[in-house]
Amino acid sequence: MRLLLTSAGIKNASIQGALVELLGKPIAESDALCIPTALYGHPMAGPRQAWRFISGQEPRSPMVGLGWKSLGVLELTALPSLGEERWVPMVRETDVLLVDGGDAAYLCHWMRASGLADLLPSLGQTVWVGVSAGSMVMTPRIGADFVNWHSPAGDRTLGVVDFSIFPHVENPDLRTNTMAAAKRWAAGLSGPAYAIDDETAIKVDDGTVEVVSEGNWKLFSPKSQASKSGSKTT
Repeated sequence: MRLLLTSAGIKNASIQGALVELLGKPIAESDALCIPTALYGHPMAGPRQAWRFISGQEPRSPMVGLGWKSLGVLELTALPSLGEERWVPMVRETDVLLVDGGDAAYLCHWMRASGLADLLPSLGQTVWVGVSAGSMVMTPRIGADFVNWHSPAGDRTLGVVDFSIFPHVENPDLRTNTMAAAKRWAAGLSGPAYAIDDETAIKVDDGTVEVVSEGNWKLFSPKSQASKSGSKTT
């Protein structure tokens, strides 16, 4: 699976270019499924936000409204009540999964309960585009500060990648999401961690990790206590 892990969606031309590279074709020729599930687990989100995401009314985090060839909704909480023959072929045939934010622990729970997590290793050509929690769910840990829905797994998530993500750095609407807060958060984790702002994404293709940014980001390394930062594509 190819990953585009964003803080706030396809916010700029650099991130959109990375998406098209992963797809290997234009957005207008690509079939997408959107996953709103994480929104239901966060106290600041819910059904209204889910509708805005599904309908493409998302100017602050562009995803669904980018002009896809076709769109569908994959609601993970419904999948356990269906046979796999009802949804697995559809997922295998789609080009991209668009996964909105919310609560990453809740999303992780339903990815496992629905069977989607087990399916991921076989989706070699599928692109996963995450926003916030939709990106964080792919990491090994999200940190206790980001757990609102209390999962039996605590702050541990899928571990598809080997780094963690602190999103929305210096977002004016999220005043506690500062770079200083990200540094404290990273110190409590056991692996590398990226702090990214809303103009930044992390592209993962065949094991290669690339930061795509028109904003600011920092990589914290617990082994050396060193950090690396940037303000443009690297």
